[in-house]
Amino acid sequence: MARILRARGNKGEVAAEILTDFPERLPRLREVFAGPADGKNEPRRMALKSCWLSQNHRGQAVFHFEGVDSISEAEKFRGFEVLLPFEQRVTLPAGQYFVSDLMGCSVFETPASPPVFASSPCFLSEAPSLLGMVRDVQFPGEGISGTPLLEVETSLGEILIPLAVDICTNIDTNARRIDVLLPDGLRDLNRE
Repeated sequence: MARILRARGNKGEVAAEILTDFPERLPRLREVFAGPADGKNEPRRMALKSCWLSQNHRGQAVFHFEGVDSISEAEKFRGFEVLLPFEQRVTLPAGQYFVSDLMGCSVFETPASPPVFASSPCFLSEAPSLLGMVRDVQFPGEGISGTPLLEVETSLGEILIPLAVDICTNIDTNARRIDVLLPDGLRDLNRE
């Protein structure tokens, strides 16, 4: 939901960068989990005294956790992520995905054109081939429009694949699979 940037004020509040597409939910929360971004330690449950969206710093929220009442206590949360359990996530409309659901998906490349002839109904060249695995998703910068890019780790290195309907022809997060139809030249573009 958010990444804690620093202590804010002298009452134990923290300023956090908003990471969710649904920031309007934040002020209604009564409890969250906070944990280190590296995921090495288990996040801990934190009751909230308050939370509000910052009017002075766009894209930031201010959290005040129960039991955190000083700058030094708040500073211990620097770099932590504010999390919610999966069952509390919002339901996304069809065609939208959580980044965490895309990461780790296997990416299969579908051949661009069917073969001229086939000796059997199960011709091997028609079968999708494993390209790699999604490592992360890149988003355009603030004020820059564009399509998010899947960072796919392949045996030949990383390839960036636009998360577009005409390229990512099938996304099944339950099966942890994404089928892609790569446009001509995309591989060469990634090598440059």
